[in-house]
Amino acid sequence: MKIVETGFKGLIIIKPIIYTDTRGYFFESYNQVIFEKTGIFFNPIQDNESKSVKGVIRGMHYQLNPFPQAKLIRVVMGKILDVALDLRKDSLTSGKWFGIELDSENKDQLFIPHGFAHGFSVLSETAIIQYKCDNVYNPEYERGININDPSLDIYWKLGSTTPIISQKDLAQPMMKDAEINF
Repeated sequence: MKIVETGFKGLIIIKPIIYTDTRGYFFESYNQVIFEKTGIFFNPIQDNESKSVKGVIRGMHYQLNPFPQAKLIRVVMGKILDVALDLRKDSLTSGKWFGIELDSENKDQLFIPHGFAHGFSVLSETAIIQYKCDNVYNPEYERGININDPSLDIYWKLGSTTPIISQKDLAQPMMKDAEINF
């Protein structure tokens, strides 16, 4: 695995080594020993998968302390724009977002540490996303930030595709009004 810094402390791109031959391919999507050797301390305890169609935007989701979730995101099928928003008050990149296209061809992954909100838009006809989390889902501590917050100006790369957004995500507060305790 190759670890690539993003300019956001703790937010890491992971480029796997992919072995291919006539049978197909093989790669390690997670290896705790390698992660820890590179300074990523992540012990996943929940594995999630979602399937979405082109134009879907999910996000920006996070869980408050004491139940934050670090996440390791990868695309099993299709292509997405994955977005992480730094909510850490003492961070040099607080209030800024990072976006990366992840797809099933290059198999790159994004590690999102505690203190970030997460969302994605689907750029392919269909996308299946898997993400490992280091804490279980806790609805009492679940929060979100509106994906259309003009102060964030997130470009979801959908072009002329009409966005498909849940009512729950559309009802999330703007960042200035969001409850954040990182």
